[in-house]
Amino acid sequence: MSDERIVVIGTGYVGLPAAILLARSGCTVLGVDVDARKVEGINSSVLHLGEAELAEILKEPQVRKNLRADTKPAEGDVFMIAVPSPLDHRKKIADLSYVEAALESIVPVLRRGNLVIVESTIPPLTCREVATPILERTGLKVGSDILLAHCPERILPGNVFHEITHNDRVIGGTTREASERARAVYARFVKGELFLTDDVTAEMVKLLENTYRDVNIALANEIAAVAETLEIDPLEMIALANRHPRVNLLNPGIGVGGHCIPLDPWFIKQVDPSNSRLIFAARLINDEQPERIAAKIRRSVRSIADPRIVVVGATYKPDVPDVRESPATEIVGILREDGYDVKQFDPLVEGLEYESLQAIARGTDCLAILVEHQTVKAELATKKREIEASMRTPCVLRFYAERERKA
Repeated sequence: MSDERIVVIGTGYVGLPAAILLARSGCTVLGVDVDARKVEGINSSVLHLGEAELAEILKEPQVRKNLRADTKPAEGDVFMIAVPSPLDHRKKIADLSYVEAALESIVPVLRRGNLVIVESTIPPLTCREVATPILERTGLKVGSDILLAHCPERILPGNVFHEITHNDRVIGGTTREASERARAVYARFVKGELFLTDDVTAEMVKLLENTYRDVNIALANEIAAVAETLEIDPLEMIALANRHPRVNLLNPGIGVGGHCIPLDPWFIKQVDPSNSRLIFAARLINDEQPERIAAKIRRSVRSIADPRIVVVGATYKPDVPDVRESPATEIVGILREDGYDVKQFDPLVEGLEYESLQAIARGTDCLAILVEHQTVKAELATKKREIEASMRTPCVLRFYAERERKA
């Protein structure tokens, strides 16, 4: 139906792109967010995400006509929950308060025949044990009066438009009817395949995707530590092992960041700790990486009185402006807690930009490159001698940079 009314709760990296593309497809879309500045921006066709292609789509006449934003939900046919589900770092379990609040906010406007889709990343059984009781406060029954499905997002900041339209999607309904109805919604803008399953399987699939990455990164980090104990080159070792036709080891890093990989494995451990021992071990290894990197930086300046340290990198990975769960920033925090004079810069983060590496390194004792954006690599490749010459102590540290790690 071209006149279907869709209410998207949460207009961040997940919700807003979906809202824009659904509006482009002909749906009437209401984006709901508690942040009045985001609401104002959407209604003014100003994208608050750093996604150039989506910013242009937001200005298209069809989108401007069909998309509006507000701080409160209204009646609709489909409700999409796309709010954060962060980790409670003390308890190491999912903080579902945002998801619960979003579900509670739509209870007054839910009607018989509505479809509710949860896109937020959630622990297994959340649809059944958390969402269903909240939705049934309406007096309507989930499965017969209201349809409920989980469709976890698959996007990558910096390339959201391509990912949201071309990636395959998994749709898990609490009933087959819910899965089919949700598939019709996503078919409006997704060019990838749409796979139907049950809600619990869909919840686990999302977590498994990120856990797979986390476990393999942990193996790389652990084996790199072993290589360093043996005083051999970890990247050379990994490159040679990868010459085997059935081996594909990842490279080690400074830690795991972003809003998915360092969080989602804990959601699996939350529901079945006795059968997630490998997952738990991988999380511990990757969570320890920032401290290991901080120790290497400390060792590099141990003979210098009152050393001046400059760190380059604040995002969680190269060439994106996203700072969520950044291991680089955690490393800076560790060093500052130890009393070190540390200045942090990043060319992609507002407020942390710099003129040149040579300028920020001048008079310092250690330049630690934690996040190697392309612009950083380019300057190091052409100006390394000048950078070192400007330093009080010519110590430039690079961590696991491809074939340039001994710079």
